[in-house]
Formats: sequence, structure tokens, C-alpha cells
Amino acid sequence: MRENKLRTLLNTGQPSLGTHVHSAWPSIIEVVGHTGVYDYVEFVSEYAPFDLHDLDHLCRAAEIFDLGTMIKVDQEPRRFTAQRAIGSGFQSVLFADCRSAADARDCVQAVRPETPSDGGLHGVGMRRAFYMGYGGTPDYVQALNDIVVVLMIEKRGAVEQLDEILAVDGVDMVQWGPSDYSMSIGRAGQPQHPEVQAAKQKVFETCQRMGIPARAEISSPDEAAPYLEMGVRHFCIGTDISILHNWFKQNGGELRDAIERA
Repeated sequence: MRENKLRTLLNTGQPSLGTHVHSAWPSIIEVVGHTGVYDYVEFVSEYAPFDLHDLDHLCRAAEIFDLGTMIKVDQEPRRFTAQRAIGSGFQSVLFADCRSAADARDCVQAVRPETPSDGGLHGVGMRRAFYMGYGGTPDYVQALNDIVVVLMIEKRGAVEQLDEILAVDGVDMVQWGPSDYSMSIGRAGQPQHPEVQAAKQKVFETCQRMGIPARAEISSPDEAAPYLEMGVRHFCIGTDISILHNWFKQNGGELRDAIERA
């Protein structure tokens, strides 16, 4: 079985760098791999259309370049999507819409092996990540225990129960979500509102205090400085559709202006 790259980085206290893709076209994963810069790619399935074949193909593309893989899954059906993604070869799962410690335990159980000692809900399945055996071996159990569990902290309830959520055994990392949080407190579209910023500060400070890595999502390297000052060492930068939109808008706009001035 393949080494779980993000798990290795977390276990050895090293930083990590990922990037987001919405496209299910495997060649986008290969483009990222050709850079030689990233530790893993996050497929943001919560926002993108995909089928089960796509999950297999995305992981195959990542494996060509020895890239780690993460999938962001919807609130429902999170267990089904997480388990099928793991079977395809995804090594970490980012769960959206966690609201409580009970939610956090459900997310951890979804990926952990169903053994007496692990208490998970992931059974045995003959899927591509575990060919050519049917699974259920000690290595299979270890692979499921190595899956990195990341939780979105993006709801009022999650911030209110943050200490309890971070104390759940098996939570490996968290990601702050200002857009959902601002909406959940009646401040939709105001991620810079002081109340939202205060919650953000609380999340990162609490993670530091409790020893749970927090990941920062940024759009450019310039945005990293305040997070680095807080001790954050895990980043995910850029999103394929935003990169394309910005290029199309800037360069197309400049060319349109040039054409109209001619």
C-alpha cells in the first residue's frame, strides 16, 4: 500500500502544502504534479460534479507523481462518499459542516476500521486502493487508521464546542471556514466582520493550545505571513477555477480595452 504522505508529514512534525481542484479532469492533477511543489492535491467534491469513476482516475493521476490526495466531502452522504473515496485511493478526508463533538466522532468513525479496538464503521471492501486482495488484513486496518481526518470549523456550533471537538480522538487537523461561519451567525458575506475575525482568532489559538494542526487556505503567498506568525505550518493555496477566472478576466479585459482603443 502507498505511503500516506500527509500522515507522514503530520507524524514527523513537518509543514505541508496543498492546492485545490474543482475539475474532475485527471490532467489537472498531472499539471500540479509536474510542478514538483505540492505535497497533496485536494479535490473539492463538495462544489464539483463527479462520479465514482472520477475518484479512481484522480487518484491514478496523483500516484504518477507521488502526490498525496485529499477529498472535501458534503455533509451528506459523508460516510458513503468518504469510504468510496478512500477505496479509490484518497488518503485524507476533509469533512464539511461539522457542528458538534458528536459530528466530529461520526466523521472519525466513517473512516476508521470496524475493529473492537478502533471502533470505526469502515468495513472490508475490494476497491482499487487495496487490490489485489479483498482487504481486512492488518495492513488494510493500518491504512484506514492512517487516513487523515480534517474537519471544517465553519458553523456557530463548531466554534462554541471547539474544545470538545478538538478533544475527539482521531481528529488530525482543522480548516477554518469564514464564509459559512459568517452566514451561520447572521453576517452573510461579511468574512471580515469583527465577530467573524474574533472567531477565526479563537480557532487558530485554540488549535495551537490543544496541539491540533490548523490549515490556512490562502490565494497568494503574501497572505501567509500572519498565519506563519501564529505558528501555522499547513497551507492550501489556490483553486483551479479561481485561477482561470482571474486570468480570463485580467488578460481578456486588457485585450478588450486594447481592441476598442485601436
